[in-house]
Amino acid sequence: MIRTALFVRLEAKPGKEQELADFLAAGLEMAGQEATTPIWFALKLSPTTFAIFDAFASEEDRQAHLQGDIAKALMAHADELLAGPPSIESIDVLGMKNQLA
Repeated sequence: MIRTALFVRLEAKPGKEQELADFLAAGLEMAGQEATTPIWFALKLSPTTFAIFDAFASEEDRQAHLQGDIAKALMAHADELLAGPPSIESIDVLGMKNQLA
C-alpha cells in the first residue's frame, strides 16, 4: 500500500526549459529500475516550472529514493538546469485510487 510520497518542484533556468524537460523524461528509465518506487511522474506545470511526483510504500523506500540515482543525477545537473534549489515536499498519502484504462 502506498503511504508516502514526494512532490519536487523545479524551476528551469532561462533557456534551459527543454533541457530540463528532456532530463525529466529520461528519468523514467531510472525510476523504472527502482523496485521501491512504484509510482513516478515527471510533470510540466508551466513553461518554466516542472515537478516530479513519486510515491512509496514506506518511509524507508522514500529515503532510499532520495539517496538514489535520480536524486544524484538531478543534483549533479542542478547548477546547469535549475534557477534555484529544488523544493522538496514530503507527503503522507491518505488515500489512493489507481485504475488504468
